[in-house]
Amino acid sequence: MEYTVKDRFLRYVQIDTQADPTSSTFPSSKKQWDLTNLLMKELAEMNVEASTNEAGYIYASVPSNSDKPLPKVFFCAHIDTAPDCSGTNVKPIVIQNYQGEDIILPDDTSQVISPTKYPALLDKIGNEIITASGLTLLGSDDKSGIAVIMDAVFQMIQNPNLPHGEVKILFTTDEEIGKGVANVDLKKLDADFGYTLDSGDLGCFEDENFSADRLSIHITGVSAHPGYAKGKMENAIKIAGAIIDRLPKLTLSPETSSEMDGFIHPNKCVAHLETAQIDFILRDFKTENLKEYADLLDRTCNEVMELFPGSSYKIEQKAQYRNMKDVLEKHSYVSDIAIKAMKNVNIPVKQGAIRGGTDGAILSHMGLPCPNLFAGEQAIHSKHEWVSVQDMHKSVDTILEICRLVTTEEFRQ
Repeated sequence: MEYTVKDRFLRYVQIDTQADPTSSTFPSSKKQWDLTNLLMKELAEMNVEASTNEAGYIYASVPSNSDKPLPKVFFCAHIDTAPDCSGTNVKPIVIQNYQGEDIILPDDTSQVISPTKYPALLDKIGNEIITASGLTLLGSDDKSGIAVIMDAVFQMIQNPNLPHGEVKILFTTDEEIGKGVANVDLKKLDADFGYTLDSGDLGCFEDENFSADRLSIHITGVSAHPGYAKGKMENAIKIAGAIIDRLPKLTLSPETSSEMDGFIHPNKCVAHLETAQIDFILRDFKTENLKEYADLLDRTCNEVMELFPGSSYKIEQKAQYRNMKDVLEKHSYVSDIAIKAMKNVNIPVKQGAIRGGTDGAILSHMGLPCPNLFAGEQAIHSKHEWVSVQDMHKSVDTILEICRLVTTEEFRQ
C-alpha cells in the first residue's frame, strides 16, 4: 500500500488554522476555512460525497461495499490548532532515518527536541520524524488526525477490495477552544458509533476522560475612601486572595495531581476594591466528585466571609463535559473493535485515560459512542511538537482494520 498521509500532512500543516478564543464567530478564525476548502476539494477529487456548514465543519460519506446491513462508523478530527503557540508560517522539517540524536530546530537553535525530554523518540529509531522549524507549533494536533483519515478514505476509494460498511467522516473547527462539536448535526452525520483521531503515541487508545465543570465565585466587598476606611472597608481583592490562599496546597491542584487524581484549579482572577471574581475549572474522572469540590469551595468562602461580615459571595457552576466511560461501558463493542484492530495490525495497545476533554466525550453523551485513537501527535501545543510518519501509517492501518472488522460476523450489530 502506498500511503499518502505524509504528503497530506506536510500540505495541511502549512495552512494556518489557529483558533481564536476571544472570538464569538463560528469558526472563530476565518483562516480555518482555508483548510476546510482544501479538504473539500480533495474529497471531490476522490469522488467522495461531502458537504460543509457555516462553521466550517465537513461531513463526508464513503458508501458501503458490502451487501450486508452494517453499522455506520465515523472518524472525526479537528481542523484548528491551539492558540497557545503560533501557527503562522509553519515550516515542517522532515528528518529521514532518525537515529536517536537531539533534534536542533533550525530557525531557533535554542529549541532542542531531545530523547531525554521526549523518551518516545527512542522508540522511533529508523523512522521519519517531522517537526516544525523552531518558531511555531507543528499542528500535528490534529492535522495528523485529518491526514490519517483522508489517507484512509483514499485507500478505500483506490482499493475496492478493502471491505467496509458505510464510513462517515466528521471534521470540526474550534475544538481547541472547547467548541469542537457546538455546531454538529447528528442527523447529517448519520452514524452509529465512531472514533476521534486525536491521541498521541503509537497504540494509545483512550476511552475515559475527565468530567469537567466551570465554577465562578463572585465577591462583593465594601468600598470606602482609603483615608477614612478604618472599620468600614472590606477589600474584595483581599477576600479573593484569602479564598485562594486557603485552597489545598498538597492535593487537588494540577501541580500536585497525576494519573486518576482530580483537581480544583483557579485559572483567572479579576479583582477590584469592591468586587472580584475567581474562575475555576473542576476536574475528576468521577463525576460525583465535582459536587464535593464545589462544596469545598463553598465552605472555604463561608470561612473567609466570617472575617468580612459586611461582604457577600455568590457561586455559579456550569457543566462543561462528562467522562465518556459512563457511555462507553454500555457499548463495550466500540472499544473492543478498536483494540482488536490494533492487535491485528501488530500495534501494542496502550489503553488509558485523558486528563482533559475530547470531542468524543461530548459526542458520546450526545448518543454516539466515541473513544479516542492515536494519530501520532507528540509534544502538542508547543514548538517541540513532532510526529513519526510511520506512526501515522499505523493509524491509517488501524482505521482500515476497524472498517474491516465492522463487516465481520463477530462485530456486526
